[in-house]
Amino acid sequence: MDDPILTIDEREAINSGRWFSSLSPSLRHDILRCAYVKRYKDGDLIAARGDPPEEWIACAKGAVRVSSTSITGKQVTLTYVEPGIWFGDVAIFDGDRRTHDAYAHGDTTMLCVARGDLRKILSQHVELYEALLRLHARRIRQLFGLVEDLNTLPLRARLAKQLTHLVRSYGVPSLQDGQEVRIGLQLAQEELAQLLGASRQRVNQELKAMERDNVIRIEPGGLVVRNREALMRIIETDK
Repeated sequence: MDDPILTIDEREAINSGRWFSSLSPSLRHDILRCAYVKRYKDGDLIAARGDPPEEWIACAKGAVRVSSTSITGKQVTLTYVEPGIWFGDVAIFDGDRRTHDAYAHGDTTMLCVARGDLRKILSQHVELYEALLRLHARRIRQLFGLVEDLNTLPLRARLAKQLTHLVRSYGVPSLQDGQEVRIGLQLAQEELAQLLGASRQRVNQELKAMERDNVIRIEPGGLVVRNREALMRIIETDK
């Protein structure tokens, strides 16, 4: 059952989001005033490819796995949407249907704004048009960066960049060692490989090499980054 109220941590995740926090207080208020909460269990379908765009959505807790299925039936993960990130607006603007599937990764909370309410807010706040343009421009820059990395960087550097991003988004500092950070988002090596456009075997080899170099530690529950500076050196050296 949906809980109509965000927890304190969930509300903080929304309010501290880089894009949302840049909006004026009145605009943030009007968005939150008409938003409603949905909660999902791990693996639940949030939106399916081909669905009509009925909602503008933000992740408030957990993660959203955005994926597609190839003609051979293989599922490919494209990205994970982290808390504080809004998405789903492109389909609302162009009127087309959803282009990808979205699944909850872990227990996940979504904050949703109905399409009709979003259009009302847009009519009352010209600022939102400009803010969404900035958001779309940032996404395009990120997309170009990913394409460039895929075509120019070796797998080791791409893996280091992905781990650095996961540390920023889901890092949990270790209480025993202040230098270590556990990646709170639990990803199977196959899922990590899909993000990098590589095979699980090759990603496993690179992870093992990083572990031998004391850059990371592989544990049953996930990955621990032991040396963030070493990750950055890998990125810079392998350019």
